[in-house]
Amino acid sequence: MITLNTNVNGEDISRSIEGSTLLIHFLRNELGLTGTHEGCDSGHCGACTVTIDGQTVKSCMVLAASTEGGAVTTIEGIAKPSDLHPMQSAFNDHHGLQCGFCTPGMVVTAIDMVERYQKNNKLLDEDAIRQELTGNICRCTGYQNIVAAIQDGAARMQEGS
Repeated sequence: MITLNTNVNGEDISRSIEGSTLLIHFLRNELGLTGTHEGCDSGHCGACTVTIDGQTVKSCMVLAASTEGGAVTTIEGIAKPSDLHPMQSAFNDHHGLQCGFCTPGMVVTAIDMVERYQKNNKLLDEDAIRQELTGNICRCTGYQNIVAAIQDGAARMQEGS
């Protein structure tokens, strides 16, 4: 057992865990943050995407212990339910979801994508969005509504900055 001291969604956490505990299991089983979905367990589907110190990661591929002293943000930490993040609102407005299983990972990925492109003054067009989404699998939507949601979410995030 090891003691993990980390910050999750703005809250300092200290827990005893097995050193082999994956971040996805720590978030879901230890902290009850079930918005991060467990899909493929091999880093291919993107349903478990979170950020660690501002970098998106697939939480099924990361040991919880590696977040020691860091900051993890899950879909639950992006906004309050009563005040959605602009990207969450865009996904809702454009019906960028169907079954919803991939949606938390898609939203986390989309926010990171938009922030990186805006920071570097790069054009985030449809082709760029589709390329950026290659690590996130959706089996329901065909991606068209997801792409439209990200384009609109990017505009909303730009207006808010």
